[in-house]
Amino acid sequence: MCTRIFWNRGDGAKAVSRCMDWAVSDEPELWFVPRGTARTGGPDPEALRWTSTYSSVVVSMWGVGSVDGMNEKGFAAHALYLNPEDVSFPDADGRPAVANALWVQYLLDNFATVAEAVERIDEIRITSPLFRGQELGIHIALEDASGDSAVVEPLDGRLVVHHGREFTVMANSPALDLQLQNLKRYRSFGGELPPPGDITSSDRFVRAAYFLHHLPQPDTAEQAVARVFQLISNVSVPFGAPYDDGGVYPTWWHAGADLTNRYYYFGATESPSVFWIGMDAIADGTEVLRLDPRDPSLVGESSGRLERAALAY
Repeated sequence: MCTRIFWNRGDGAKAVSRCMDWAVSDEPELWFVPRGTARTGGPDPEALRWTSTYSSVVVSMWGVGSVDGMNEKGFAAHALYLNPEDVSFPDADGRPAVANALWVQYLLDNFATVAEAVERIDEIRITSPLFRGQELGIHIALEDASGDSAVVEPLDGRLVVHHGREFTVMANSPALDLQLQNLKRYRSFGGELPPPGDITSSDRFVRAAYFLHHLPQPDTAEQAVARVFQLISNVSVPFGAPYDDGGVYPTWWHAGADLTNRYYYFGATESPSVFWIGMDAIADGTEVLRLDPRDPSLVGESSGRLERAALAY
């Protein structure tokens, strides 16, 4: 369970935030992946092989793949959970394959803008190998420094793309079309209902859209980042808060980016601080680097805390 919010109005900095909600910690690691890194798209016999064109800062999930990140061009991608029963990946058809856990990394490695990624979205086939023994349904949100945005969902055996600056909010199930249809029932979007307060995906989507709609224009880039982090906190799930089925999926971390000035931000919810990585300071590096983003001593600009590492996936 997760939510993503993108501020792209006006002439100032474009800023995005997301939260990671799960039953247990996803044991995140933050990686710097330099341009020129050789990659493969997973275990499929037809897996794509590529070499990264752009450097990126990404967050991994259980060391299996990249779930969030931004590259040196200010292009960002985020994987959010979508119920497996809502997802349908394409059958083998001769296209090279990329596993869903590596989809974010593939996009950040190869594209500089949303328009470029969308134009070539069907060049590969997304697969869904078991993830820690279970089926993992995901959909992807994309943004870039121009303010462009897209949401990509694997539905009915094909990738459904919603492309445009208006697609600024994403949560979990149902798929985006149904979330937008439900949104019309609420104030500021054509309906009469007040913004809801539950932690369900549909309610988080409405609440994120409502508060983003009323957010005033930030005066600075720092203010833009602070405000989207404030909004993502409003739709985060406290530890111990149960869903209707009794399941508990708290928010373990928040991440975000100033896409205009290329800063990537991270805050673990069990740490009192937020830290960030300035992409321009490290983009020309040639070594893979990592750090533990849950370290409570991390605060402020932390690119100097990255250490040499070998990619785990």
